[in-house]
Amino acid sequence: MSSEATSPREAIVQFLTSLQSPACILVAISGGSDSTGLILLLAEAMKAAPDLEMSLCAATVDHGLRAGSADEAREVAALCASLGIPHMIARWQGEKPKTGIMAAAREARYSLLADAAEALGANLIVTGHTLDDQRETLRMRGMRTEQLSSGIADAVLFDRRLWILRPLLFATRADIRAFLRARGVRWIDDPSNEDIRYERVRTRRQLSAGPAMPTDIRAAWEERLTLSSRAGEWLDRHFQLHGGVLGQVMPEGLRQDRAVLDYTLGRLTAVFGGQPFVPGRVQMDRILAFASGSGLGRMTAGRVVFDLRRDGLYLARENRGIMPLVLRPGEAGVWDGRFRVENRLGTTISVEAQTTRSSLIPVPVTGIQPPRVGAVNDSSMRNESCALKNLGALNSCDKHRNEGGWGKHLPKAAWKRAIASAPALSSDGAYLSPKSALLAELTPYFAPFDRFLTRFDFIFADRLSAVFAMAPYAGLPLRSIDGKTI
Repeated sequence: MSSEATSPREAIVQFLTSLQSPACILVAISGGSDSTGLILLLAEAMKAAPDLEMSLCAATVDHGLRAGSADEAREVAALCASLGIPHMIARWQGEKPKTGIMAAAREARYSLLADAAEALGANLIVTGHTLDDQRETLRMRGMRTEQLSSGIADAVLFDRRLWILRPLLFATRADIRAFLRARGVRWIDDPSNEDIRYERVRTRRQLSAGPAMPTDIRAAWEERLTLSSRAGEWLDRHFQLHGGVLGQVMPEGLRQDRAVLDYTLGRLTAVFGGQPFVPGRVQMDRILAFASGSGLGRMTAGRVVFDLRRDGLYLARENRGIMPLVLRPGEAGVWDGRFRVENRLGTTISVEAQTTRSSLIPVPVTGIQPPRVGAVNDSSMRNESCALKNLGALNSCDKHRNEGGWGKHLPKAAWKRAIASAPALSSDGAYLSPKSALLAELTPYFAPFDRFLTRFDFIFADRLSAVFAMAPYAGLPLRSIDGKTI
């Protein structure tokens, strides 16, 4: 990397200086060298600066995937006790999947850490990711695409509610271990770190055999941030949302810079298709060629129907592969990767697409309401003038709104297709009554952003949230990045 490695102590001092205060920091500690070094470095730095309005707590996730993990978690608990740091062990309960275990473990880990942060009163989480992890990630992604990757993000918003920060992302594992040895502190070596069945382990061995290719990751981050900002402006100028389910890109928006169009259409495809990732390069090239072409018509990609007309490009979820979601009383879930539903009724409800019902006429009880976010003031909820009151009507801030018909001034086929993919709520085979529907909270869900949102995509995602009349995402708990005030 062209960016020189930072000493672990310097990285931690810079991190604490950049934080908004007061702050309670939850350290995700596994007992490995990286996270053990992180908690000791933070404890030392905060002890040396008693005026800081900051405190530490910690959590260890016991995935229960190998023998000895419970004993290791108890060792970590003892270390934290010796440092006077509140600590809790969170266990991944239940049956583990037979395939995709690493991805499932990651999902479980962050959910458990978020719950631990809430229980311990922390307002942010820190993890021990290092420069070595960054190099491995860049190498792995470089094997899949020629595009410059922004690698591991230094800040990620989890579940719209809690920021995860990585203060040691420019410090090396060797330097962290040297710091621990100097203090006579041992760490736990996870045997899975030597298991060549995992791609990261194989990549780590490849990197140890020779120097890594230089990559200016900070420059890649700045480029991504600039693109996110330009994409946010593009949304304001060239995109309209109809009824919460039909997107429209104005003709002028399709003639913008290709990099911006690539970014925006890729993420809009993921949002309207309910997919956590943007389409791959081959698929994106097809989408861009179609959107910028002169021929009108339709194509499908990423579970989205693109309908190119003289008044712009319309996007809606295709009407295939939309599975129902059943929720018992008190349960919540994500339907089709596009809507979060919380069942606060005393009966089981089913969420399915309008197209599966006997009629495509919109049901006025399937409302989209902005989420109840306690930390957000009423004045910032963005829902007073243009909240989507129900899927059957156009939103009140839509210039096409009319009282006389459903999407009267929109292309009939595009509007009908979008409504067919809208959610319908029922119980015991009957649509919910308007009164009951109020107890089944339905909110838009952005699959590529709402679980893990990097700070690089924050500007675009936040503008998209406003377009959907949603509450804003939680802001970064930082007052500066790389010494620059934000």
